[in-house]
Amino acid sequence: MKWVLAVFGILLFLVGLVWTLQGLGIYPVGMMAYQVKWTYIGIVLGLAGIGLIVLAFRRRKNLPPS
Repeated sequence: MKWVLAVFGILLFLVGLVWTLQGLGIYPVGMMAYQVKWTYIGIVLGLAGIGLIVLAFRRRKNLPPS
């Protein structure tokens, strides 16, 4: 289960990174280029991805290792 969360978190982070770069115009490909709205959406997605990665690898006390 934790690997599924980690992989999903990595994918969310990468998509968020691409959308942020497109919104800023650093990676100007597609309809999202130079639109600040996609920068903010990308930042939120990237942070959500980081949160899932941290959640996946966080050690829980009082539980046997999986």
